[in-house]
Amino acid sequence: WRTLLLRIGDKCPEYGGTTDLKEHIETCYSVIWREFEHSELLLQCAEQLPHKIPLYGVLVGLINLENEDFAKSVVDTAHSSLQDALNCNRIRLLLRFLTGLMCSKVILPGSIIEAFETLLSSAATTVDEEAGNPSWQPRADFYITCILSCLPWGGAELIEQVPDEFERVMVGMQSYMSIRFDSDEKDFLEDLWDRIQVLSNSGWKIDSVPRPHLSFEAQLVAGKSHSISCPEQPRGKEKHKAHLKYPQRLRRLNIFSSDKTEMQPIDRFVVEEYLLDVLLFFNGSRKECASCMVGLPVPFRYEYLMAETILSQLLLLPQPPFKPIYYTLVIIDLCKALPGAFPAVVAGAVRALFERIADLDMECSTRLILWFSHHLSNFQYIWPWEEWAHVKDLPKWAPQRVFVQAVLEREIRLSYWDKVKQSIENAPALEELLPPRGEPNFKYEDSRELSKEFNSMVRARKTAREITSWVEENIIPVHGAHEVVIQTLLDIGSKSFTHLITVLERYGQVIAKLCPDQDKQVLLIEEVSSYWKNNTQMTAIAIDRMMSYRLISNLSIVRWVFSPSNINQFHISDRPWEVLRNAIDKTYNRITDLRKEIQSLERSVLLAEKAIKEYEAAESKLEVVDGQPVQSEKPGRLKRLKGYADKARDDETSIRESLEAKEALLARAVEENKALFLSLYKSFRDVLMERLPPVSMEVDHDNSQSNDYSTGEHEQWCLCTLGFVKAFSRQYATEIWPHIETLDSAVFHPLFRKA
Repeated sequence: WRTLLLRIGDKCPEYGGTTDLKEHIETCYSVIWREFEHSELLLQCAEQLPHKIPLYGVLVGLINLENEDFAKSVVDTAHSSLQDALNCNRIRLLLRFLTGLMCSKVILPGSIIEAFETLLSSAATTVDEEAGNPSWQPRADFYITCILSCLPWGGAELIEQVPDEFERVMVGMQSYMSIRFDSDEKDFLEDLWDRIQVLSNSGWKIDSVPRPHLSFEAQLVAGKSHSISCPEQPRGKEKHKAHLKYPQRLRRLNIFSSDKTEMQPIDRFVVEEYLLDVLLFFNGSRKECASCMVGLPVPFRYEYLMAETILSQLLLLPQPPFKPIYYTLVIIDLCKALPGAFPAVVAGAVRALFERIADLDMECSTRLILWFSHHLSNFQYIWPWEEWAHVKDLPKWAPQRVFVQAVLEREIRLSYWDKVKQSIENAPALEELLPPRGEPNFKYEDSRELSKEFNSMVRARKTAREITSWVEENIIPVHGAHEVVIQTLLDIGSKSFTHLITVLERYGQVIAKLCPDQDKQVLLIEEVSSYWKNNTQMTAIAIDRMMSYRLISNLSIVRWVFSPSNINQFHISDRPWEVLRNAIDKTYNRITDLRKEIQSLERSVLLAEKAIKEYEAAESKLEVVDGQPVQSEKPGRLKRLKGYADKARDDETSIRESLEAKEALLARAVEENKALFLSLYKSFRDVLMERLPPVSMEVDHDNSQSNDYSTGEHEQWCLCTLGFVKAFSRQYATEIWPHIETLDSAVFHPLFRKA
């Protein structure tokens, strides 16, 4: 089918832009109608290129005139897929495709109304069953969103062909909207409902949805319209699991002023749908994604909305739908595809976000820093830094100054110090914000004979046992071991990442012997931080690698992060937060990896049991020949099954042993995870209880400067610290909540009220 699609692409002009739709469809139809044998192919096209659904609807309608069986097969396949779909995006797009088929006379409008009413009934049933419980709302909202998101593509046809039935659906949705739980701000569904009402009042006229079926109406009306049965309501355990997660389609980040994204309300929704669908189905194919984005079938410009939508997804909380690097690469490719327009739009978005950086969530600020520094690295680090030179005069804790400083530091990681310094030559004042050159801070460069002797022993590749004996005899009795040993090993491993790994692998036992408990491990981290005090990246890498080799525990990292010197850096540097994020991620990833390995081993056990049972069943299968029972299976097949079964028995034993070991490791990892969460929250509790105002204190706005609780550096520290609490809690909620009852509610409830 890929060959067929390539042939279609060669012979059909691109859909969108200024292409004449009638000519385009006729060309495609003449190429493909005789070659399509499988309805699944066309359905797959509609799902993966949903901005072309009007095109595919007309193509099916034209084929329906020649081959009703094929058109019915498309309808049946789409309907069957809708019945089986567990993915929210697939359900939404299949309904849109069926609506498109209705516009082309392939499906009866009454069938679409029936499908809508089934969804309405499901939403109402959910409300009735879960009365008074707001947790039902995401599920019921999804049903209503599916209906509303189809109307830009088929509302005009429905109101024309089945006005009474369609009005009944609209009234049902109005009733649902009136009983939803109210939120403080207008959410996505309320906004979409308002846009649909505006569209209805304007006679269902919309510029962003092509209506190619109108050019073929005289032909399409002669085709047979097929019906679909009412979709069954979701049922069963797997369906229930699918209902547990109904992500909101989009949370808009209004970056630009309204005049920049000026278009009709419903057109904005449709273009956002196009963009989000392209991002969804081209994940992993950034060039194709950018190519589709610049060729959407709309008659107006949408660069500002495109930038706003992509950045909204990149900064989505609790996490973006895809890895941040995907959005970074798509933006880069869009800048190259539209060099005269999109780079300026992206620059405008950065300026707008920079002005509001103090209002951004901490997690969003971190993602913005990582994205922007990476983006600049692909465009020679060119940026009008003079526009931001004023941040040098702001306090060290000011969000804009911290943002610029963090971007420059991240750029140096992607390049080198002199290159970044050269990039800000038009804003020499910002040189003060550049980090140090990143050189190590070795305490014994020109002194301490023991360090030199220890260095020579390591370079002579003495064994870990010999090194340990020498340290115990020559250093510990007189000098203490940590500074000399750790600083020297770090210095030997400072030339590259590979050198560091080699040192840790070869002499990790020496470090483990010196740092067997949390107190000593905190001192070890202090030495790492001291040695690499001029290089945040190497500090994080060294601590992360030591945790991988279990030389440092996650609990010791928490203790170090919440040491007094680091606490005072919470609002002006990402250094302690980066180390803490790495530790949390590594702890969580251990559990995730073990769970995947256990699932794989469990599948292997089931396969082994299946092979054994299959052989036993075949062996016991007899038939009567000449009055005597004999094996009914052919000897060759029985021999083959016996070989599989013997191998499965041998494998099953080792697999079960591995499974038992992995389950023990998982139990240990879960306990470590629990201990980490409790330690982390208690550390947050302690520092926040010291610095947040009492719960009962009301902010005195007239004297806010004097009480120091609502302005200035103290407030910024609190905001940054609480920001990490929020980011951590959102990302690891599923792991945290099982242990939440073990927290001291008498302390934590007042704390989070203040938070």
